[in-house]
Amino acid sequence: MQPLSAVLVALVIQGYRFMRFSVLGSGSRGNAVFIENGSTGILIDAGFSGKEIEKRLNSIDRELADVQAICVTHEHNDHICGAGVLSRRCKIPVYANDGTFLAGEKRMGKLFHYKEFETGATVEVGDLQVRSFRVSHDTADPVGFVVGDGDRYLGYCTDTGKVSHLMAQRLSKCQALILEFNHNLEMLKNGPYPLPLQQRVRSSRGHLCNEDAAKFLSQLKGAHLQHVVQAHLSEKNNRPELARRSIKELDLDWTDTTLSIAEQDRALELVEV
Repeated sequence: MQPLSAVLVALVIQGYRFMRFSVLGSGSRGNAVFIENGSTGILIDAGFSGKEIEKRLNSIDRELADVQAICVTHEHNDHICGAGVLSRRCKIPVYANDGTFLAGEKRMGKLFHYKEFETGATVEVGDLQVRSFRVSHDTADPVGFVVGDGDRYLGYCTDTGKVSHLMAQRLSKCQALILEFNHNLEMLKNGPYPLPLQQRVRSSRGHLCNEDAAKFLSQLKGAHLQHVVQAHLSEKNNRPELARRSIKELDLDWTDTTLSIAEQDRALELVEV
């Protein structure tokens, strides 16, 4: 049997390319994920200023020139505030469904190029295929994404108030998953949010609590899943240790799965899928 290093060298010589990703930041103050394969790089959402996204890309040794597309999940400001300026400045097309584009058009402003997709459809960006799926959030037509290269798949699912059979079906083949763990129910109940806002967060069109996200994750755990990033943690209604505990309480074997938590103020290191 060949040693692993020899196998990796052989794969490189044969042109085999690895898919990598980094959560550039996640939370109520901004969201963006960078994904690459070969010469293709995309952003899922652009919820920071253009300068901040550039800074965070540079922190993982990447540049804005490495981004060929911005794929938008929904029109809330913490997901689109940098999309327009990056599109105009760097000539990057923005992919969104019609509902999201119409709802976010004023905030994004004029785009270099807008590419509409139908929810549920797959679009190709260079070496990557991006398939959207419907989620439940208080926006026009919110989606999650599965990004793949034909061999490996990354799922992105935040900003949803409930899980569904469709979500489980789409995410079941993913080797990597970025999943919302927004709030701890007790912290939300006893925290600073007024009751109407609490009700909005807890509703079926709000955000996933730790327990519901962990339970959903247990359905997805299988032979494929190698990397899980807990994302979109509320700074006022959650803590990293509570999000971690919700997974550990499942009493499942996570030996073969890397677990990490996305941060609001810095990018995570690139992860190879």
